[in-house]
Order: sequence, then structure tokens, then C-alpha cells
Amino acid sequence: MKFRVERDALADAVTWAARSLASRPTLPVLAGLLLRVEGERLSVSGFDLEASTEVDVEVSAGAPGQALVSGRLLADITRALPPHPVDVTVEGSRLTLSCGAARFTLPTMPVDDYPSLPTMPTTAGTVHGAEFAAAVAQVAIAAGRDDTLPMLTGVRLEIDGEKLTLAATDRYRLAVRELGWQPENPTAADIAVLVPARALADAAKSLVHSESLTIALSGAGGGAGDPAGSGIIGFSGTTNSRASRATTRLLDATFPPYRSLLPTEWASTAEVPVGPLVEAVKRVALVTDRNAPVRLEFADAAVRLTAGGDDSGASGRAEEQLEVGYEGEPITTAFNPQFLLDGLGALSSGTARMLFTSSTKPVVLRPEQSEDVEYTYLIMPVRLPG
Repeated sequence: MKFRVERDALADAVTWAARSLASRPTLPVLAGLLLRVEGERLSVSGFDLEASTEVDVEVSAGAPGQALVSGRLLADITRALPPHPVDVTVEGSRLTLSCGAARFTLPTMPVDDYPSLPTMPTTAGTVHGAEFAAAVAQVAIAAGRDDTLPMLTGVRLEIDGEKLTLAATDRYRLAVRELGWQPENPTAADIAVLVPARALADAAKSLVHSESLTIALSGAGGGAGDPAGSGIIGFSGTTNSRASRATTRLLDATFPPYRSLLPTEWASTAEVPVGPLVEAVKRVALVTDRNAPVRLEFADAAVRLTAGGDDSGASGRAEEQLEVGYEGEPITTAFNPQFLLDGLGALSSGTARMLFTSSTKPVVLRPEQSEDVEYTYLIMPVRLPG
């Protein structure tokens, strides 16, 4: 195998493909990236038996072939190369990279021992890359990180005609986002699958610049009543002539019936400026331990924030007051400050709508909108003493 490629194109491709490499692979070959040259295209792929990544870039090929080399080492090297074209040659069990005055020689691993990458499943539809990435980021913040509860570590993806719904929860908060897309078959039955949150976030972020991001599904179940999937989900897109593909295995777990958690009636509402509230929460939380609650007291046209004092782990006391729009009886509640900041940071508007039923019931955060609500963040309050 022998080819020449632009340094930035190679570094971007290797870095992107290395996303799927496990930090502690179960097999030595899974620490490698597979380089394959056919015609004028170089394919760089990685696989950890759960998720795969593959990217194609244009090269000047001298000879076709394939080689398997350490992925993380190759990524470190390609990012450090000088800004010159890169010549790559494989001879025997050695791969050589030459770039300007720099030259690296790496040992290769046996290609025959490398598992076959999963094939891209059937196309389900397409969505704008930037909009999908923003939606995933808004929802993934609420996904759980406890692997003993796999149903909470995923993002539920529901397909209903021309609408996608994403939802995630860790039991303490719930995030739901709806967005439009172009289904391959608008009359197909509704589908719901559970996608590992981390893999989904990585794929969406890396394909953010794709004008048209393709979502492909296999083994997705028969309809909305079958939330678990035994197959894989794939994502693909093209950015600056670089074609990228990623797959991940679906979680075989039942997602909680989250729609029943969303309140439909409110006792009071608040219109709060996002920026000032974020800064106020950060300031008053300085006097407490990381997970100690911040208290919010809404009344008239203001909210009073307090933290510390008699709270466990407090090293002092802080309070601050903000002007807000508020309708309803006075209410006092408290939140984990990081959970509240996550929700405020995910809103797409400068004003947050906070919807209350009571001081002990979940509070809903939504962006200020005049019509349909696309994003909902529900957060459980912390029970206050007394």
C-alpha cells in the first residue's frame, strides 16, 4: 500500500475514526485503525465491537492495500506533523509516514485478526446535521451514567412520520426535544429505539456540519410499543468532500414511560432571564458543597436565591435577588445547582419559562416561545427541611 494525502485531511480523518476506539480494548487489534486504499480513496475505520467509525478521504494512490496500526498513536502523530503532504508506505510489517523532514515508522498488526465492521443498516431518513446535533446536546445532558441501569444511559429516539422525538432521563431530570426530518418512507410504522447517549452525542457532534445527515436503522422493533431494539443505528454525512459513517449497537432495555411525568396544568409561572439567573446560581452555590441545593423563592416580581447557612457542608451563606415576571401564589423550591444550570444552558432563548404545580412537584423549564414548544426540561426539586 502506498499513497499521498494532505496532512490536514489525514489528521482529521484519523482523529474522527479514533473516536470509537476503546481505552481498554478486549482484543489488541481493537486498539488499531484500519487503513484501506482503493482507487483514489482512503478509508480509515475503527471498531470496538459496539460502535464503529469510518471515514473516506481523497488521496493520490500509488498502490492499493490495507494496514492496521495503533489508532491513538497514529492520531497523535498525524496531529503533530508539519503542514506538508504526507506520504504513507507499507512494506512488510511496517508502515512509514513521511511529511517534510519528519519520518515515522510504525509496526502493523495482523489485518486478518481484525473483525469485520457492521454494514450500514437501512436508511430511515435524513435531518439537518446542525439541528440534529443541537437537539441531541439538549437531551443527552439528562441521560444517566450508571451502567447498572442501562435503560437510563440511553436516549430514546422516536420516529413518527416527519417528526423525531428525543428523550433522556436519569430519574432526577428529564429532557425532551422534538424536531422535523425527512423520512425515507413517510407512511412507515412508528419506531422507537434506545441509543447509547455517549455514542449518539459523539456521532451528532462530529457530523454537525453535514447539510444532510442520514439516520439508518436495523432491528428497531415493530412500532412505538416496542421501545427496545436488538440491532444497530447508523449515521452518515459528507463534509468538505469527507464522507463519514458511524454505527452503534442499540440498547436492549425498556425506557421509562416518560410522557406520564410531564405535567399538563400549572399553578404558577415565571419568566426568567437565562443569563442573569445562571450567573446568580453560580455565585450563591460557591458557599456550599457541589451537590448542596440552591433555594429559590418566587413572589411578586422577583426571585430570591439563597444557599448555605444551615445546609450540610456549607462554609457560609449567600443570597441574591433578581427581577422576574411571575404569576401565581408565592412558592419556595430548591434544586441541585448543576441540574438547574444544565437545563438553563440547554435553552435556545434568552428567557426561560418555569412552570410550577407545587413546591414539591417537578418543575418544567422551556424556552420562551409563542407557539409550539420543541424543548422541555423537567427537574425534580430537592426536598427542604420542614
